[in-house]
Amino acid sequence: MKNLSEKELELMNHLWELDSAYMKDLVAKYQEPKPAYTTISTMVNRLIEKGHIGFEQQGRDKRYFPKLKKPSYFSREINKMVDKYFNKSVAQFASFFTNESNLSLEQLEELQELVDRQIEEKKKKS
Repeated sequence: MKNLSEKELELMNHLWELDSAYMKDLVAKYQEPKPAYTTISTMVNRLIEKGHIGFEQQGRDKRYFPKLKKPSYFSREINKMVDKYFNKSVAQFASFFTNESNLSLEQLEELQELVDRQIEEKKKKS
């Protein structure tokens, strides 16, 4: 699966937010100055060809829906980043993230709670 371009990702974010949409709904999600209707339509068709968007014909209109799931896309992208920039080390990534992102104490504690919960879930499964 190829990476999404910035514009494709923007369109997918709108569609993920809407869950399903007609072209007019997608166009309405863009802020001014909006891309041309034909530009958005071309991107939608490109994403259909790539298998990221599906549609159902409803009369003369098409209702579009994401076939590419947001969590799986972002998980894949983060894993690629960890592989490429952090020598496949999640610990290096976590260290960089916590040291360089200026997280507050509250945010670090929230992150720790999330990690602790995941550890407990993994222990229960094994």
